[in-house]
Amino acid sequence: MTVWRDVIGQDPAIATLSRAVADPAAMTHAWLFTGPPGSGRSVAARAFAAALQCPTGGCGECRECRTAADGTHADVDLIATEGLSIKVEQARDLVALAAHRPSVGRFRVVIVEDADRLTERAADALLKALEEPTPRTVWMLCAPSVEDVIITIRSRSRHVRLRTPSVEAVADLLVRRDGVDPPMAMYAARAAQCHVGLARRLARDENARIRRHDVITLASKIRTVGDAIDAASDLSTIATEESQASSAERDAAERAKLLEVLGGDPSARTQPPHIRSQLSSLEKDQKARATRFSRDMVDRALVDLLSVYRDALVLHTGAQTALVNEDARQTVQQVAQVLPPVRVLVAMDAIGTARERIAANVQPLLALEAMALELRLPR
Repeated sequence: MTVWRDVIGQDPAIATLSRAVADPAAMTHAWLFTGPPGSGRSVAARAFAAALQCPTGGCGECRECRTAADGTHADVDLIATEGLSIKVEQARDLVALAAHRPSVGRFRVVIVEDADRLTERAADALLKALEEPTPRTVWMLCAPSVEDVIITIRSRSRHVRLRTPSVEAVADLLVRRDGVDPPMAMYAARAAQCHVGLARRLARDENARIRRHDVITLASKIRTVGDAIDAASDLSTIATEESQASSAERDAAERAKLLEVLGGDPSARTQPPHIRSQLSSLEKDQKARATRFSRDMVDRALVDLLSVYRDALVLHTGAQTALVNEDARQTVQQVAQVLPPVRVLVAMDAIGTARERIAANVQPLLALEAMALELRLPR
């Protein structure tokens, strides 16, 4: 067992990172991990951090490996923004943190999970730390692609490209790590299109599977303008329910913990002013997190919907390629029967446009309505 056991389907990247651990000449102060969603960018960064701290280069069993992997190592800091962006104040805090010498380990490692969410000013603040690196400090930035990070940062970082793992590799991980039954693991891996985190949730959460089924069946139901408006509303509602289901328990636990730390009474109708201000700040952060998560869920729903049209195109071409939605083949066949290949491509383009608009802060429901109108089937 090594620190790389959960970094699946990434043999070239593992070889590069292992070489850097073993050979100081192959090491550098800043690394940029890129790859499609679900490819395991942050998992690879954590494993690399553990290997750098491990006396034997990543055994996976020692205290250094275990604490680095689970986020409790004193010299490994993981920054995962839960808002829509990483602001300049956060970046300055990171720069100050990176200037400290490691306290117990060989390196001080700073992992930024969402480097693509750095604002322009935040990226400029971070750039100085990369231009004048502190000895024994290692930056690990994660982003979907190199184009998502400003050129001045990526030019000062060594690039590690991750790829989408195979369905079989993701299924094997779910069986080995999470104890999922092999048939369910294969379904979840295929339905999640090899996104490891989503596959794990689909395998373990029946409600998530039901919500996904509701999304993909919309493709065969949109025939009129009214259907399109209803479908857009349904997509928005499904994303909101998913967001609320994931955040409600966490929000309540955070509020209870804050009240405990501040000595507040959870049963009191009103709190002292100093506690109210802290609660207000917490609620503001939770609202920003919920906004981002809801948008992420809308985007995920659109990816699921896009997979139906992808499968319809596969049926049209007769390609010997497995369907993403084999469990919903009837829906795929209904779409393929009434839409010629050109119209399937138009539908896929409409979904892509909606994703781009939402990423550019267009109100999600408006973007979904415009998209759904383009997805109407012939009557």
